[in-house]
Amino acid sequence: MYGKWKDSWLFNVRKDVLSGITVALALIPEAIAFSILAGVDPMVGLYASFIIAIVISFTGGRMGMISAATGAMASLMGPLVAKYGIEYLFAASILTGIIQYLMGVFKFGKFITFIPHSVVIGFVNALAIIIFMAQLPSFAGANWQMYAIVAGTLVIVYGLPRITKAVPSALVAIIVMTIISINLHLDVRTVGDMGEITQTLPFFHIPDFHLSLQAIGVILPISLALAVVGITESLMTATIVDEMTETKSDKNKEVRGQGIANVFSGFFGGMAGCAMIGQTVINVKSGGRSRLSTFVSGVFLLFLIMVLGNVVKQIPMGALVGVMFMVSIGTFDWKSLRTIAKIPRSDALVMVITVAIVVATSNLAIGVLSGVTLSALIFGWRSAKIKAFTSIDANGAKIYRVSGQLFFGTMTYFIDLFDYRNDPETITIDFSSSHVWDHSAVTAIAKTIAKYEQLGKTVICIGLNEESKLLVKQAS
Repeated sequence: MYGKWKDSWLFNVRKDVLSGITVALALIPEAIAFSILAGVDPMVGLYASFIIAIVISFTGGRMGMISAATGAMASLMGPLVAKYGIEYLFAASILTGIIQYLMGVFKFGKFITFIPHSVVIGFVNALAIIIFMAQLPSFAGANWQMYAIVAGTLVIVYGLPRITKAVPSALVAIIVMTIISINLHLDVRTVGDMGEITQTLPFFHIPDFHLSLQAIGVILPISLALAVVGITESLMTATIVDEMTETKSDKNKEVRGQGIANVFSGFFGGMAGCAMIGQTVINVKSGGRSRLSTFVSGVFLLFLIMVLGNVVKQIPMGALVGVMFMVSIGTFDWKSLRTIAKIPRSDALVMVITVAIVVATSNLAIGVLSGVTLSALIFGWRSAKIKAFTSIDANGAKIYRVSGQLFFGTMTYFIDLFDYRNDPETITIDFSSSHVWDHSAVTAIAKTIAKYEQLGKTVICIGLNEESKLLVKQAS
């Protein structure tokens, strides 16, 4: 047990600590912005980010991934808060966590394997575009000093690694730009302009929520939506980090961990959250790999709020915007632009539609669901092709060699393959190049045999594999 704990926490200490600090700095404006989106006090998002990061570092299944308050989740909370108040939000966050934990227990994480690669690429590219677009409002009414800070940040972010990689370039950029902004008294927007940061600790709080069927009926639809959106974003982010780091993760454990973290968040004055692709990319690109990086991001976020609150308020938004531009550029799969003309048109279509829907709706879950649905329809269309090659054997019997998948989508086509009236007295149907998948397929075979028998003809079925035989036997 100790060895496993050590492997998960202490194999990359220096880089994990520095990357966690970098992430914590980037979390603050995001958490405040998402709180505003949800219609709650900025501290609700900050508490959620701190608590979720700490808890998920112990309970999650993907090392090095950052989870906190997110925009996708916050956008679903606004109507609930506006109509019923913040106590209902806390209750909904707890119920979201319970639902997610049960999803993990029942192994919902395995459904990530059903998401095609074209949808994953579309998801990644859409996220990159959303992250980029989310920074643009910061330029509204901005002066040249804002642009200079953004430019300076990008110079440090991309230039420092050419000199040294001992420290994350994003962290150095934020610190340097903050020092310059403070010493030169630059007229730029700062983190403090986004919302009030109070130096108070979160405390355990049971939501003031009257438990009744009516109240449950209010929060259950919201909690279900939050749970689905949360695990979708978390599992997609985990998959992306798996590919970036060439490591594997336990998706079901991640779902359970997200659930536990959201339960804690609801009881400590926070809102439900999930994995954050932007901050996760910052963490990974800054060298974060273990649970320690996630833990440090949460602990240092609390430290920033409690101890360095007055300093944090002076961080120029331009520095954080520059870092997020780096995240957007690094997240986008530029290779997909070069290969889009070479991959199958259907895959390219799925990728483009996924990007378009995610960008248009700003809802990652809807985009992914749409992409998966379209991919399934395309797969079903391709699979719904069945044909038969015919021949006559030495005894005069006609042989139909069926090629293709037998399921509900090919049932009608299968029945129409045969020339019932003109065929000889004996017919052999060879299923060696086919597979029976469902009850509809069994029904189609039974109908075919019945039609021949009505004409006084004999049908012999051969070549069924063991799985098909078992299904036919069970359904007969």
